[in-house]
Amino acid sequence: MNLPEKIHHFIHSQQSKTIELLQRLVQEESIRGNESSAQAIVIEKCRELKLDLDIWEIERLNLQNHPFFRCDRSEFEGNPNVVATLKGSGGGRSMILNGHIDVVPEGDPKDWQGDPFSGRVSEGKLYGRGSTDMKGGNVALLLAIEAIISTGIKLKGDVIFQSVIEEESGGTGTLAALLRGYKADAAIIPEPTNMKLFPKQQGSMWFRIKVKGKSAHGGTRYEGINAIEKAMTVISSLRELENKRNEKIDDPLYQSIPIPVPINIGRIECGKWPSSVPDLAIIEGRVGVAPHETLEEVETDVEKWLKDLKEQDEWFEDYPVDLEWFGGRWQPGNLNRDHELMNTIKSAYKDIMKSEPIVEASPWGTDGGILSKGANIPVVVFGPGTTEVAHDSNEYIELEKVFQSAEIIAATLVSWCGIDT
Repeated sequence: MNLPEKIHHFIHSQQSKTIELLQRLVQEESIRGNESSAQAIVIEKCRELKLDLDIWEIERLNLQNHPFFRCDRSEFEGNPNVVATLKGSGGGRSMILNGHIDVVPEGDPKDWQGDPFSGRVSEGKLYGRGSTDMKGGNVALLLAIEAIISTGIKLKGDVIFQSVIEEESGGTGTLAALLRGYKADAAIIPEPTNMKLFPKQQGSMWFRIKVKGKSAHGGTRYEGINAIEKAMTVISSLRELENKRNEKIDDPLYQSIPIPVPINIGRIECGKWPSSVPDLAIIEGRVGVAPHETLEEVETDVEKWLKDLKEQDEWFEDYPVDLEWFGGRWQPGNLNRDHELMNTIKSAYKDIMKSEPIVEASPWGTDGGILSKGANIPVVVFGPGTTEVAHDSNEYIELEKVFQSAEIIAATLVSWCGIDT
């Protein structure tokens, strides 16, 4: 039995154990501030694999002056970052395998068919919040490492597995690992790409816009200026900006993505009383950043556009909107599609899947930008989940794709890190 066959045989012999591990992880409700119990399971698995472990709690003071740091979480006590290293023999290239353990809230439980954190398996799918984004990907990373160890392969380069917190709100966990000294010659992040390869990742930023009105009694609403109506003008203008920004993007990797860099309105707060004209509306949302852009360029673009609202409505001459950039910020990533890392993982994909991989740009942000912008580490995003069900009710992952992605990642590690013969 040759080396690829050994890896394939091992991975598929571990199906039941792998499903059990993923079930256990999904059953831990590792939403923001509650990551510790899921991390404990990761730590247990890494100890079983005899990896060199580094477990630490993030300290805000060590990060808050870094330009990439934007986090409203005051403390991280009790919810550690985890890095586990498979040491190579030396002389090979290193690889970071980066996954986040935090998940978004489950939303309304009534929208789920059963417990949102059940981990139930049905017809080849495992259901539960975080199954596709991205605990299934994390388990694929661990299975790939286990396949390397169990088949007796001795890599030359180090493999650095990272299970980080705080990805969903800006990437603090990955930034903390980077500043702790964890760097490598390349990185793979198994976000839910549906087995596509993403060499380019969209960045994004959160914004808050305060729109002024003038209060009045609802019975004489004509004596006031309704902040909701003025907010509708702002939202309509942002749609125009979205169209304008996306018309400029001609990257072929975005051909199948209807809106490469969306401006999403995620939250509106307005009014205190049904019989009053509201005098303040607060709009919160997210603006996408193209791989070739910087966050600062997009900030300037949006700020200038909103200043020109007065050309549409004279109200904004005397009462301009108040724009604030707050919360999560994800750096974009922009790897050449012909980079050696891309060629290595494409070759592994073709050998295992017997087909050419689909190569696209990611429609969302990842921690990849922190690694590429912060340390010049080439990053490919590749994972078994599907974007369509991430953050949605009845989230699931196809289990066969977990095994397939683990096999592809293991083969990539062999080629990239080199084998000590």
